[in-house]
Amino acid sequence: MKEGSGEDQNVAPSVYSHTSRPGSHRYKNAKKGLPFNVMLVGESGLGRTTFLNTLCERMVVPPSSGPNAEQAHIAEPMQFKHHTVEMEEDGMKIILNIIDTPGFGDSIDNEGCFNQIQEYLEVQFDGVLAEENRIKRNPKFKDSRVHALIYFITPTGHSLREIDIELMRRLGNRTNIIPVIARSDSLTPRELVLFKQRVMDDIAAYGIPVFSFPDSEEDDDDDEETVEENAELRAMMPFAVVGCEEVVNEDGRPVRVRSYPWGVVQIDNDEHSDFDRLRYVLLNSHIGDLRDRTQNELYELYRTEKLSGATVAHQDQELESEQQQAHAPMAAAQPHSVVA
Repeated sequence: MKEGSGEDQNVAPSVYSHTSRPGSHRYKNAKKGLPFNVMLVGESGLGRTTFLNTLCERMVVPPSSGPNAEQAHIAEPMQFKHHTVEMEEDGMKIILNIIDTPGFGDSIDNEGCFNQIQEYLEVQFDGVLAEENRIKRNPKFKDSRVHALIYFITPTGHSLREIDIELMRRLGNRTNIIPVIARSDSLTPRELVLFKQRVMDDIAAYGIPVFSFPDSEEDDDDDEETVEENAELRAMMPFAVVGCEEVVNEDGRPVRVRSYPWGVVQIDNDEHSDFDRLRYVLLNSHIGDLRDRTQNELYELYRTEKLSGATVAHQDQELESEQQQAHAPMAAAQPHSVVA
């Protein structure tokens, strides 16, 4: 199916698709569509492609045939792959730009991957900063800043690994990181509860700046329903997700399920997976919060750092120039020695 074409009619829509809160309505007048940029980061085999297709409720990326057996041992460098999908949620047109990162975490030393992603995020900030400094703005300028980074955690059942901690710590002040437990159906309900708690304990212990749903009790603009919703979402983190492209007919309604010998996992069932709540957060209830925080906090922080660094560098150059000028007359006043 061509990207940006109509939805796959064989896929059941999100149960939250027709539910919204007042905060999302302010974008409904975006005639050309509201741009929303999401980056997917995680090691191979954690279901990023399936997540992408399930999120978009259509086949954006077809299944791959798998790596060549003769070259499977060769780690390919990380890439950035872009996918753009036009969709509509609760009457709001969204232009969803997804940046996938195949190859992340596949090497023994992943320092290069960390640097690549950080550089990518900062280059998008630089583009906005350059546009702000133009005398005449470009009316066709496209904001490519990443509004949310979905980080896929391997379902070990133990705790965060070094690669998880380092990646999220390094990028937490450049984008809104939303951690998810990939392939969460590989854990029992009890194991999942304990793993979620250990992950959040590690996030707190290491001071990892992940996206935190606003504590709306201090905001008079939010109603009681929004306050309760944010508290519930904070308690659900990290989101336990399961992706699926298989659709079965259940009571006359198409349902996405993963089938196992012991039963089925319904992707859109809140008792089986947090996927549908996460989708609703990204494409409806908190799309405004994620965009606003990107602009008002993350970008402003980067802009301040960038301009402060440029100011300091300029001041150092001026000081060095003044010192050179001060030394020049002194050097000229020194008497020349005469050899007899």
